[in-house]
Amino acid sequence: MRYIAAYHTDVGLTKKTNQDSLGIKVIETKYGQAAFGIVCDGMGGLAKGELASKEVILAFLNWFDRVFIEDVKDDNFSESRLNAQWDDIIQNQNKRLGEYGKEHHFQLGTTVSAILMLQDKYYTVHVGDSRIYQLTGNNVYQLTNDQTFIAREIAAGRMTPEQAKTDPRRSVLLQCVGASDIVRPDFASGIIMPDTIYMICSDGFRHQITEEEMLQKIGPLNAVDENKMRQGCVFLTELVKKRQESDNITVGLLKTVQ
Repeated sequence: MRYIAAYHTDVGLTKKTNQDSLGIKVIETKYGQAAFGIVCDGMGGLAKGELASKEVILAFLNWFDRVFIEDVKDDNFSESRLNAQWDDIIQNQNKRLGEYGKEHHFQLGTTVSAILMLQDKYYTVHVGDSRIYQLTGNNVYQLTNDQTFIAREIAAGRMTPEQAKTDPRRSVLLQCVGASDIVRPDFASGIIMPDTIYMICSDGFRHQITEEEMLQKIGPLNAVDENKMRQGCVFLTELVKKRQESDNITVGLLKTVQ
């Protein structure tokens, strides 16, 4: 499998800094191309959230450039090894950011949603309410589950999806990296589909648009090359802003091509 990529990020309408961070890499390996994408949505006000998201992104990119590449080269890659490595990164970053916040008398944290694609499988790790989606020609599948108060309430039958759209607690996270005593990431894996787009995004990107609009602008049938993919990301970002989304907005796309 081969990959093409595009991304876009925007500070949005009201915030002074962009606390989202994003990383995308596509490399050649002896098994063919590998792709990695990650989005972190920081919180903590001013530069504090930006610091949290940046530090976690850098830790994952350092892992990709050094550990992952060596594991693949030495035939040491496995799903269990990968999940252990990712968990170590998250636990170490949670400790480091927590200690930094205590030392400077403020709280900071970040979501994490990342996807790795190698040979015929994808692997994901997730904390918080950024999301990973799989977009086929006709359908949008959410590959991650939000770790939020309202997601828990919906799952328990105490709130409807319509009520959740306007609930003031929609951004309340159950856990995040840096501000939680204990972080338990969600890990998942699946089979990579051809002619499919895998999308990672912060919550600011998805609040004001529908899945149909995603398919129309960044689905694989319309986002046929990197230029069209990026145009779709920009179009939807501007649409989100017109609908008065107040958060930072970030989206990254990895498309499988044969």
